[in-house]
Amino acid sequence: MRCPFCGNEDTQVKDSRPSEEGVSIRRRRYCTECDSRFTTFERVQLKELVVVKKDGKRRPFDRDKLVGSLRVAVRKRHVTEEQVEMAVNNIVRKLEKTVESEVDSDQIGEAVMDVLADLDPVAYIRFASVYKDFTDVNDFQEFAGTIGSIAKEDK
Repeated sequence: MRCPFCGNEDTQVKDSRPSEEGVSIRRRRYCTECDSRFTTFERVQLKELVVVKKDGKRRPFDRDKLVGSLRVAVRKRHVTEEQVEMAVNNIVRKLEKTVESEVDSDQIGEAVMDVLADLDPVAYIRFASVYKDFTDVNDFQEFAGTIGSIAKEDK
């Protein structure tokens, strides 16, 4: 692993431990050249995912973009960073377990909606407003009405 401070390729692992409920490994590293310390994370990747956008363009799957979208949706809500990471891990595992290596952006959006529906109703509506492209207040009201009827059915 290359040192992010000086670029030296000779770094040593000082400590390793499971992270994110065993889904990744957190490693504390030490650079033998500049004496800096830094942390890396190692994750299992089942396959390379390619996202097929609505316009047909293909892009490599970006986990960080998914994390960012969830963080925006849960901003100022009682959702911890650990819950966001677990949600992202679950979504990525679900996508990686599909037969195809190409995933429609709609599949990702629906997976996020499923997770947010259970995690936080306000975050669910926030994400839906962007994902479903709400254009006015009526869109919010209609969508909020469907959430209310779903919540009643669950009881």
